[in-house]
Amino acid sequence: MTQADYLVPDLLAPGLRLLLVGSAPSTISARAHAYYANPQNKFWRTLHAAGLTPRQFAPREYPTLLALGIGLTDLAKRHAGADAALPKGAWDRAEFLAKVDLYRPALVAFTSKRAASEALGLPTGKLTYGVQPQPLLGAEVWVLPSTSPLGDNHFTLEPWLALGERFNSAG
Repeated sequence: MTQADYLVPDLLAPGLRLLLVGSAPSTISARAHAYYANPQNKFWRTLHAAGLTPRQFAPREYPTLLALGIGLTDLAKRHAGADAALPKGAWDRAEFLAKVDLYRPALVAFTSKRAASEALGLPTGKLTYGVQPQPLLGAEVWVLPSTSPLGDNHFTLEPWLALGERFNSAG
């Protein structure tokens, strides 16, 4: 696994309490080399509102999440843009599963149904928001509403709040 051709580098380390998994960086994030850099994206506000971070971080501060036990990655590391615009071969499920196997996070949370669908091999219609019934390589799995401005009509804070409660109760 090499990060040389990743548009935004992984944020991974052994012992993660939570791994947040997106589908692919937006074109804005790819240009900034930072996660969720679009000012209209609710990701950083949502992390704070859910109690996952002590304050609202700026996208360029994403490396500081490691100190909180939170990591970041995407399913399509070499492509940018909206999910519907990504080429069919953009999704690298095998590479993602190898990362989960190597780093063994306690919780894996997908930041959209599409990311979860690609990673878990399930149709999006079979996924619900919140904790999932089956673990992934020993990790508890969550599916969250996308914070992207393209998904505003599907966004709800409640699953993020439930994840925050779970994250904080697990210590």
